[in-house]
Amino acid sequence: MVTKEVAKIISNSIKIPTIGIGSGPDCDGQVLVFHDVLGLYEKIKPKFAKRYLELSDEIVNAVISYKNDVVFGKFPSSEHSFSMDKSEFERLKKEID
Repeated sequence: MVTKEVAKIISNSIKIPTIGIGSGPDCDGQVLVFHDVLGLYEKIKPKFAKRYLELSDEIVNAVISYKNDVVFGKFPSSEHSFSMDKSEFERLKKEID
């Protein structure tokens, strides 16, 4: 969190690359945490990060949908389960008995 003015002075004064976090466009590179860019956290909104998505809303909605599907018996279903051949199942039951 060096100011953009200081970052420009430093970047122009040294021969090695500079990497900034909220330090403006004159650094050679930027560090951004993808959680900030994608909006994974509703309440954490750093000034130096541009949000390209409000993913926290989508995540909350997905978790609510998952919970409801489980509670109402919609998930998991046969579509989301593995099955074995009926004859193999019968042999297994016979072996267990």
